[in-house]
Amino acid sequence: MFDETSRYYYLETEKFTNPDGRIIAYKRRRFLPQSEKLQLQVELTVNEGDRLDRIANTYIGSPEMFWQVCDANNTMNPFELLEPPGKQIRIPQPYIIEPI
Repeated sequence: MFDETSRYYYLETEKFTNPDGRIIAYKRRRFLPQSEKLQLQVELTVNEGDRLDRIANTYIGSPEMFWQVCDANNTMNPFELLEPPGKQIRIPQPYIIEPI
């Protein structure tokens, strides 16, 4: 269902049965890690035209793992990280979410 680079890949899948008997599969909720506990790789100054997928590819190894940069900066909205230019963002060491 989710690619291995997805933040949802290792989340447990649950099932809910509707009153009409239909079974609906869903992923359990993901809790954000405490950013201060993530190992910092570098602090980066955002420049005009920077893209989070490119930053993630350079420092984490995959553009699809941009969410790790979001986690390290306590944001749910990736676009907030790139504005305004000159802003400092934290880039974590790549981390693996342990299977549940």
